[in-house]
Amino acid sequence: MTTRPEEPTVTDSIAATDGITAFGQMTEAQLDRLFLHRPRQVRFDGPIRRLAVALGATLYVPATRPDLAAAVRRRAAEGVTSMVIDLEDAVADDDEELAVARTVDTLAEFAGDGRAGVLLFVRVRTVAHIETIAAALPADHGLTGFVVPKFEAATGAAALAAVDAVAARGDRPLYVMPVLETPAIVHRETRDAELIAVRDVLNRYRDRVLAVRIGATDVCGLFGIRRDRDVTIYDVRVAADMIAAIVNMLGRRDGTGFAITGPVWEYFAGHERMFAPTLRHTPFREHDAVYFRRQLVSRDLDGLLREIALDRANGITGKTVIHPTHVGAVLALSPVSDEEYSDALDILDRDGGGAQASSYGNKMNELKPHRAWALDVMDRAHVFGVTRPDVNFVDLLTEWSSRDQ
Repeated sequence: MTTRPEEPTVTDSIAATDGITAFGQMTEAQLDRLFLHRPRQVRFDGPIRRLAVALGATLYVPATRPDLAAAVRRRAAEGVTSMVIDLEDAVADDDEELAVARTVDTLAEFAGDGRAGVLLFVRVRTVAHIETIAAALPADHGLTGFVVPKFEAATGAAALAAVDAVAARGDRPLYVMPVLETPAIVHRETRDAELIAVRDVLNRYRDRVLAVRIGATDVCGLFGIRRDRDVTIYDVRVAADMIAAIVNMLGRRDGTGFAITGPVWEYFAGHERMFAPTLRHTPFREHDAVYFRRQLVSRDLDGLLREIALDRANGITGKTVIHPTHVGAVLALSPVSDEEYSDALDILDRDGGGAQASSYGNKMNELKPHRAWALDVMDRAHVFGVTRPDVNFVDLLTEWSSRDQ
């Protein structure tokens, strides 16, 4: 029997130092207006699957920024739940030493300070970066883990072993997020064997692997492709095929899989469109937000919203983002609707299989095939809350966008 989650306590606020709370930047009035069940705190030492869900929109920031610590704090205060300090693609080769130094200084500044209120990672270039940063970390550091780009079975084990060794020396959990983006995983003739080998490596360090990330930009680059704003990554067939293979091999819900996060959306400014916007008018008319819809379309966020929906349909949670304007779009589509929540409860409240009409009377819930989905919904409900029956993503996005930047 699955019960409805209890209402959050005062310790679930964003000010708590041992975890994060989605939409923590919203006022009490906003939260009451939007949520039937509010988002609850996710502890830094909580269940790994729930931490993966809590990644939400993972915002990348170059490690060379002179105001790096201030930037992380500012974004956390605005509602960002996870960030990556980037030592790889965002940093020129000549600036590598400076970037490492600023990263170490920033992590030290967050020591004993609630980890800056976000799940904070460092994307490294080499295993040596892991060891250099770890050697300089204080015991109460603000680091959640490392992102390892261009992850392959032959070389990735060393990075996982390095993080495992660092974690063993401290009293805070540290995680790894490998990025799959190399030719061995993209090319058809090597893909299956490489994914099996990667799975074997990840399984040896299962407690360290928070989520598997997909490097779509590098994948497209192997074929000289840069997808336009008018198409999603699922319209680029070589990338879509690879994503399907990764989910198939690494995203299984039989106890062998891992959380998989969505590839980056790399556009954030308007342009001349070739195709009509994909964002329907009706939800915005119903919420008196037609002008707001035009703003979203002008900033190419309608394409991002569609890609997020396709991520969800393909078993992917969360998304990599490179601009603060993208965060609200990802998080607006993250809470559980009252209809989803009711379906999940109906499925989990019964044992023995079978099927029954949903509480909303508009679909059939099959208790065994839909069980894994229902468990995922409950994790998402804990992290991002359950919206009121009359609230949809338009309300969430307009409330998010109304805050001071």
